[in-house]
Amino acid sequence: MIAAQARTSEAAANRPAWPLGPHAGIAFYRLLTGCDPAEADIRADDDFDRHVLASILAAAVMDGGPLAERVGLSEQDLNDLLARNFPSAMVRAFAWLPRSASGSEDETIMVRDLLLAQRSTAGDVGHWLAAMVARRAIEPNHLWEDLGLRERSELSRLLARHFAPLAQRNTANMRWKRFFYRMLCEDDGFVMCTTPVCTECNDFDLCFGEESGESRMAERRREILRGDGERGDAARPA
Repeated sequence: MIAAQARTSEAAANRPAWPLGPHAGIAFYRLLTGCDPAEADIRADDDFDRHVLASILAAAVMDGGPLAERVGLSEQDLNDLLARNFPSAMVRAFAWLPRSASGSEDETIMVRDLLLAQRSTAGDVGHWLAAMVARRAIEPNHLWEDLGLRERSELSRLLARHFAPLAQRNTANMRWKRFFYRMLCEDDGFVMCTTPVCTECNDFDLCFGEESGESRMAERRREILRGDGERGDAARPA
C-alpha cells in the first residue's frame, strides 16, 4: 500500500509524501486510473470526473508535501475520495500535518465557499472539487495547469458541470482564477476594477489573456519519451 504521510517532526514535515521526480505525476495518475493522462477517455461524465480527480491528485504529487493539504482535503475526505473513485489503486492518505491559518488559507476558504454556494450536482464529488479547486487556485500557474488538466477547456467543463450557476456568469470568458476573485468582490459589494470597460483597462491581458500552453502532464510525458530515446541512443554502439 502506498501512503501519503507527514509526521509531526520537522524532518518528516519537510519530507515529500510521495517519491518526487519529474515523472511522479504521470506515475501517480497511471496508478489511479490504469492509463496515461493523454489516453484518458472523458466522454462520459463519470469518466470525466475521475479524470479530473486523478489529475488534481497527480499535480499535487508533483508539488511534493502532504497530499491531503496540497489538494485542500481532510485526511478522511481524501481517503473517501480514493476508496470510492480508485478502489483498485490501493492508495491511502495517512495523517497530514495541519497548519495555522494564513492569508492564503483565508482566500482558499472564500473561494471554496463561493463554489459550494454555486453547486449544480449532488453528491460528494462536487463538495470535494470545491475544496480542491480552491486550494489549487493559490498556486502560481494558470488554474487548469495547477489542477493537472490537459487544457483550459477541461476546467471550463468541470465548472459548467459542477458549478453551473457560477460558470454561467463568466459571459466574457475571463480567466477563471481572476473571475473567482471578481465574484467574491462583487458579492461583498466591492468593485475590483477601477475601469468601467474591460477593453480600456491596462490589465486586460491579466484577466482575458491567452491561457494556452503545454499541460504539466504532457510536458512530463515528453520528457519521458525524450529520456527513453536518449538512453536508447547511448546503448547503441558507436
